[in-house]
Amino acid sequence: MKLREVDFFILSVFIAVHCITAYAVMQTAFDASYLIVAAGVTLFRWLGFSCAVHRYFSHRVCRTSRWFQFFLAIWGTLTMARSPIKFASGHRHHHLYSDRAGDLHSPKQHGVLEAYIGWVVSKRFDESKLGHVDDLKRYPELVLLNKLYFVPNLAFLYLLYLIGGLNAVVYGGLLSIVMTWHMAFAATVLFHTAGSPAYYTGDDSRNSLMLGILTCGEGWHNNHHANPRSARLGHEWWQFDLGYWVLVVFEQLGLIWSLNRAVGPAHSGIGTIAIGSATRHSAKGPRVWSADY
Repeated sequence: MKLREVDFFILSVFIAVHCITAYAVMQTAFDASYLIVAAGVTLFRWLGFSCAVHRYFSHRVCRTSRWFQFFLAIWGTLTMARSPIKFASGHRHHHLYSDRAGDLHSPKQHGVLEAYIGWVVSKRFDESKLGHVDDLKRYPELVLLNKLYFVPNLAFLYLLYLIGGLNAVVYGGLLSIVMTWHMAFAATVLFHTAGSPAYYTGDDSRNSLMLGILTCGEGWHNNHHANPRSARLGHEWWQFDLGYWVLVVFEQLGLIWSLNRAVGPAHSGIGTIAIGSATRHSAKGPRVWSADY
């Protein structure tokens, strides 16, 4: 990444949060229960990223009411990965150019470091430049949240303070933010380098049992690239996908509907790889580019 492409404001915030978190943790008396708080809040934030920002806003895997859509948007901002509009724009761009030169997330194209963190601080990661989010910009409340994405995070920190004092803020607020960030950054690299594919999607997306468990289903990334509009990333019964089951619960409660449960490839041109089988394909099927993201 060239120096002129770096968003120094985002980079400075990123560095400042890490420094403040490290200092706060060192100044706080340690207790094992604090780590449980950090892990629990990190899980809550990550599910907001997985269910709301990724599956709903980026891929529209279901339909919902406007008020619950706004709830999902606020939940999604708690990752501090900026707003659903901004993330959806970059992520849809990723699907259109997966592992090609235009893909800001690709370790194949840009190396591990830039794929890990470079895209976060890049000026190219901008919804006004990448586009693909006119469906989200129709809603004034989402556009406002795109500018004020930090407000729900400040409110959440205050809520944690009311519940558990400064310790809850340090471990449930600051430390969990840093943990969630690095889960997302590491996943960006590992989803295209670790594991093995099940479908010939024409990119380097892969499935990983370990990542599937650790990321609540997001680690079934090759499945996801084969069928981006499906809420179900774990296509096999044994592929753990907590994010999908959270959406199923929302559907049972009447909060969402028309949930896309499709498994298998979305396009007939995508072949299936029979791992360890004598019938394994010897050539890749054609790459299919789709506006389905």
